[in-house]
Formats: sequence, C-alpha cells, structure tokens
Amino acid sequence: MLDKLMYYFSFPFVRYALIVGLLIALCSSLLGVSLVLKRFSFIGDGLSHVAFGAMSAATVTSVGLKSAASGNNAVARWITELIDKTNSMVIILPVTLIAAILLLKTGQNTKIKGDAAIAMISVSSLAIGYMLVNVFSASANVAGDVCSTLFGSTSILTLTSEEVWISAILAVVVIGIFLIFYNKIFAVTFDENFARASGVKANAYNLLIAVITALIIVLAMNLVGSLLISALIIFPALSAMRVFKSFRAVIICSALISVICAAAGLIASILFSTPVGSTIVVADMAVFFVFCLISKVLRRA
Repeated sequence: MLDKLMYYFSFPFVRYALIVGLLIALCSSLLGVSLVLKRFSFIGDGLSHVAFGAMSAATVTSVGLKSAASGNNAVARWITELIDKTNSMVIILPVTLIAAILLLKTGQNTKIKGDAAIAMISVSSLAIGYMLVNVFSASANVAGDVCSTLFGSTSILTLTSEEVWISAILAVVVIGIFLIFYNKIFAVTFDENFARASGVKANAYNLLIAVITALIIVLAMNLVGSLLISALIIFPALSAMRVFKSFRAVIICSALISVICAAAGLIASILFSTPVGSTIVVADMAVFFVFCLISKVLRRA
C-alpha cells in the first residue's frame, strides 16, 4: 500500500490535489467556528447552491461562446483558446460574493428572517442551475455532470498549475484577513451588541465573514462538491467544541482536525478509488464521534 501511495505521489496532479485540499481545509476551519457560534452555519449550504447555479451559468456561457466562435479564422481560434484557459471561477466568484451580501442584507430584514432568506436563495439557485444544465447541456451525460458537481468528482485530481496558484492566492487572502481582523471577528462572534456599543462596526465585520465564507465555498467546490461543503466547514468546529472551551483553542484544534481529515480523505480516496469529497466528509464524521466520546470521558472524570 505504501509503494502504491508513493507511486501516485510521483505524479504532479496528485501533489497539486493534496496542496489545494489542505489549503481549502485550513481556510474552511477558520470561519467554521464563528459561523457555528453565530448560528449561521447554514450559510455555507446556501452559498454552495448559489455557486452551483453560477457554475451552470458559466458552463452555458462557455458553450455558447465556443459555438459563436466556431470557425477557422484566427479570431475564432483565439476566442476558443481563451475560453478554454479561463476558469469558471471568473463567473462563480463574483456571483457567490453578491449572494453572500444579499443573504446578509436580506437576513436583517424583519419580514424575511435569516434562515428563510438562505432557503429562498439556495433553492432558487439550485433549481435555476439544474434547469440550465438540462436545457443547455454540454454533454450527453447530464445526470453524471450534475452528480459530479453536487457531490464532488475527480476534478480535484485534474488541477493545473495555474488553478493551484489561484487557490493558493485566495487561501492566503482568506488566512491573512482572518489573522488581521481576529479580535474584531472574536468580538462580533460572541457579543455583537456589546461590540457595536464599543465602537466596532459589527455590520461591516459580518459582511467580511460572509465574503470570506463565499471565497471558501468557491475554493471547496472542486474538492467536495456543492452539497458537501457545509460539512467541511461545520464538522471540524463542532468536533473541537466537544473538548475545548476557549475560542483560540477551538480554532487551532478545528484547523488541525480539518487538515488531517482532508489529507486522510484524499489518501484514502486515491488508495481505495472512493469519491474524494465523500471520503473527506466521512473522515470528519468519524473524528466528530471520537471527540464526542472523549468529551463524555472527560465529563465523567
């Protein structure tokens, strides 16, 4: 088994997958604690559905542009090459960021509560995305394409060096923002009213949390798929909270759990040919149950 693993890691695309997977796991664990404590963890699920709709729109746009540029002239070839090189993240990222802002603003509306706003936007995006994929299908296997996007696929194992660099830059941005505004995020997470009274712009930092969450969602789509992203954000935080009580200790433990489970899930999926996203989520679930047992033992002791 070790020889098989070393053989696979001799290929660059496997190393790319591990690097991106660990970066995504680290980023998702940082804000998971704040989202869970603010009882807004379901935002990950809502934004993941929005990202699915944006990905469907990006695919349809790409197919339409390629059809319009079909021809043998130099301009048509240049447009086709540009579309092939352009990552769908160019469309997915701004759409998901706008959705995060709308979720925050709509959730503050007294007529539409936060959970209702998330359900409304997420279900609408999911329905529109599935309709676009069916009406403007890019391949004959529509069901397979949708299933791969929702539950993750081998796309994490087909990353190019450019996509790795994009993921790394976005991950550094997310980690940097979290470290710079750590104290403000801590204040807004635990007592938003007190933070606002002490001069902290709570709405601005809530918006910052939503925007960073949107970045994490876009990064994680290739890893675990649209429907499993929430598990990557929530499970490590919940596991750490079973044992630790301080905010800093929970964040550090959550980051370690998330990175270890991502690495274990990726390695297991390579060795046993299982879906990458599902394997990582199962690893997170197993660690959660282990930490629940540890918590019970500590309480009895």
